Amino acid sequence: MANVNIKFNGKEFLLSCEDGQEDHLEELSVHLNNKFNNLKEALGNIGESKLLLITSITVMDEYFETKKKIDEKIKELENITEKFKELKTLVNEYKDRKESEINRLSEEQMNLKDEIDKNKEDYQKIIDNAADQIENFIKKVNSENQIQ
Repeated sequence: MANVNIKFNGKEFLLSCEDGQEDHLEELSVHLNNKFNNLKEALGNIGESKLLLITSITVMDEYFETKKKIDEKIKELENITEKFKELKTLVNEYKDRKESEINRLSEEQMNLKDEIDKNKEDYQKIIDNAADQIENFIKKVNSENQIQ
């Protein structure tokens, strides 16, 4: 434990604190002494006990106002976090729908390509068959003409 000399209301006090907390304790005591002196100037000589009570209440009021603001900010952060989670869910749902649509369109494209390839083959067979029939017809006509 460390010891720190604190001056408050013109009097010296020896206070103990955790090692390494000396500067913090001094900072707090300066802040409290300033509050005390400001109230003393504003209210006049109303007695040390009453002035200490008013100083304590003022400091506690500041503490609770700060705590209230922090709690409001925490609530705002929780709301923002909740909205972010909702947005993330919507984005993921949208992404999933689009991926599903892409897969469906890709499958349709492959089916269409297969159908086009099959139609090309069928068309080629029809053309080849027609060419063969025409060639056979021409051969038949030529052979009939040669016989006459």
